[in-house]
Amino acid sequence: MKTLAVQRGGIVIMLLFWVLLLAAGTWLLDGGFEKVMTPNAHVMYALPDDGPVNLTRNRAGHFEAPGKINGKPVTFLLDTGATYVAVPGSLASELGLEPGRNAWFNTANGRAEGSLTQLDEVVLGNIRMNDVRGSISPGMENDTVLLGMSFLNLLTIEIRDGEMVLSLPAQ
Repeated sequence: MKTLAVQRGGIVIMLLFWVLLLAAGTWLLDGGFEKVMTPNAHVMYALPDDGPVNLTRNRAGHFEAPGKINGKPVTFLLDTGATYVAVPGSLASELGLEPGRNAWFNTANGRAEGSLTQLDEVVLGNIRMNDVRGSISPGMENDTVLLGMSFLNLLTIEIRDGEMVLSLPAQ
């Protein structure tokens, strides 16, 4: 009698394991992991009349979103501490950016030399700005562009409950 109860318990645990495995597999196939890592992927599908751009913090606590510079896709990290839209040097050539006058920048990692540039077009969701000041920063390590105040200053920004809402100012 005791072995029958042990067998039933083992079967229940095995069934529970398979149900959980199937649920986890379904979640992964449905993009669950992608949604956790890049919660703002929807921004790239915004239409011109969609209203404000709503961004959610990623797992690291940052506001990161896909966008475009001069028609080419990039990943933006919104940075209110950056004066310009800061483009890594390796990405600047891919975007066809022309370096202008040399400049020094105070960064989180200390002073860094780079150059100023002009971005013909910067797009985040349904927000499109032309002739935005930018900088080319050869010392930046990855291909993430810091979306700084030369773009963000042109918008109304609200942050509440882990969400950032960006919109064009009322005219």
